Amino acid sequence: MPPTLQWGGRFAEQPDPALLAFGSSLEDDLVLAPFDVACSRAHVAALEGGKIVAERVASALREALQRVGEEIASGTFVDVARAAGAEDVHGAIDARVRELCADGESLHAGRSRNDQVATTLLLYARERAAQGEAVARDIAFALLASAKDELAAETLLGATTHWQPAQPVLLSFWLVAAAEPFVRATRRFADAKKECSRSCPLGSGAVAGSTLPLDREAAARMLGFSAPSRNAMDAVGTRDAALDVAHAFVRATNDASRVASELVIWCTPAFGYARLGDASSTGSSLMPQKRNPDPFELVRGAAAELVGAYAGALASLCGLGLSYHRDLQQTKRLVISAIERGLAALHAFSRALVDVRFQRERMNARAGDGYAVATDIADALILRGLSARRAHALVGAAVANAERDGRELAASDLGAAAAECGIDALDVPLDAAGSVRAKRTVGSTNPGQVARAIAGLEAELA
Repeated sequence: MPPTLQWGGRFAEQPDPALLAFGSSLEDDLVLAPFDVACSRAHVAALEGGKIVAERVASALREALQRVGEEIASGTFVDVARAAGAEDVHGAIDARVRELCADGESLHAGRSRNDQVATTLLLYARERAAQGEAVARDIAFALLASAKDELAAETLLGATTHWQPAQPVLLSFWLVAAAEPFVRATRRFADAKKECSRSCPLGSGAVAGSTLPLDREAAARMLGFSAPSRNAMDAVGTRDAALDVAHAFVRATNDASRVASELVIWCTPAFGYARLGDASSTGSSLMPQKRNPDPFELVRGAAAELVGAYAGALASLCGLGLSYHRDLQQTKRLVISAIERGLAALHAFSRALVDVRFQRERMNARAGDGYAVATDIADALILRGLSARRAHALVGAAVANAERDGRELAASDLGAAAAECGIDALDVPLDAAGSVRAKRTVGSTNPGQVARAIAGLEAELA
């Protein structure tokens, strides 16, 4: 058998090279290399703690693993692993330890790749969850900092639903709405990170545990887990915690995609609400005038990619029994793909976001377009005793008349509505700024409520 393989004693023939290559996950696994070294060091502690290997052997194994870790950090290990033709990064590291250390064959005592892979994947997912939490927090803080600037400037925005004119709001209100999902994302990443640290699979063996007296508690402590796993069969067969991290990236990237999609539209000349700086924009190889917000479009594309990867990871599990199956290699690949792509997309979104400049004059000028204060007039009629349906119909008719005349709603429309209802007068602001200030409810676009929301979110993030 090839020296990098960790199995083969019961086989009389060499494995089919094509099938061995088909089963290899080395290229997908390389990102796990430093985490596998940490896992292996903890296994040495478990071996030494159980007096399965002597202190001298444990020391030699640690030295070899230290050397492998240095090779991984310097980037030289990749070529070694590829040249060895290993099935996966776990086998490549084991083979390298055997090359470096005369006692290297003792490293795998009491350990299966089943518990090794499960543990390594959790260590990787936990670190990436921490990174996801950090970038989500950075995005939220950036949006809130912009919200404070635009609140001070009293920048207005014509909010839309169905991409049709709806009601005037503060731009800072929109920015808070964009920040809220990333605050939720920080909580989601924190919860996923905690779940990855709950239960340590290392020492579970292939499926049933081990007859060797491994010190599982020492290994779990060394790796930062709360405790060793309770059930070996579940420990080697579940990918739930890693899927939680992938899910957090799917959700956060989806949130970024929604904000990005709106900013792409705002950057078009037809809207002209925003401009993306040169450092974040791209041009056209043919059209000299082009200024494209490509990072936001790519974030949108990455969000769709992540949904597919996550769905595939779930689908790869649904037909499996409770213990380890080789299909889990596909689950691992898809989980890593979702996490890596998601983290890259969030970093790109974060960098481009701070390069956005809002065009305040244009936004202010268009904030009241499309009869956006119509709801305020209807509310005023309701406060004077009309039913909601009657008020809605009266204001709708007024909008139809104004639209036919090619004008916005005016004081004469207020007078006509009041006269039809037998009311002396209606005091309703017909400008966007007045509409914003008139809002009363908690969580509304009223400047005081927006300031309160910003403070609350900043306190939660802190």
